Amino acid sequence: MSETGKKVEKTDAEWRAQLSPEEYRILREAGTEAPGTGKLLHESRDGLYRCAGCNAELFQSGTKFDSGCGWPSFYQVVRPEAVELLEDNSLNRTRTEVRCAACGSHLGHVFPDGFGTPTGDRYCMNSVALNFSENEQAADPAPAKTTSVFNEL
Repeated sequence: MSETGKKVEKTDAEWRAQLSPEEYRILREAGTEAPGTGKLLHESRDGLYRCAGCNAELFQSGTKFDSGCGWPSFYQVVRPEAVELLEDNSLNRTRTEVRCAACGSHLGHVFPDGFGTPTGDRYCMNSVALNFSENEQAADPAPAKTTSVFNEL
């Protein structure tokens, strides 16, 4: 859920007033930022990544890794219930979309090709969809996993 623990519901006009045009395009219209351009791609400090739409906790910095894909990559969310995974059949192929469970914002996609990570997952996220808080820890993180989210689908 959001920082307050509640589901975030806003009208389209409220989202447009809150978000920049680029944030709106990515978070609300499931857009994608250009690879290699994201402000958080090379972020390496300890901290917490939150949803840019509602500030919900999403990823701890210790799960971030350089996958070489051009977007920030993580192998595990702070809690399974922090995100929703949806089938995405755009681009003439099936992918797994990742949305913030609290506000429904599009974050990116998750792929089962995070080889060398404890879970084997690669949550490929848009920097625009995330805010970073240095030295912050998740309030109640889930224990570390060693299995893929795809085992649960």
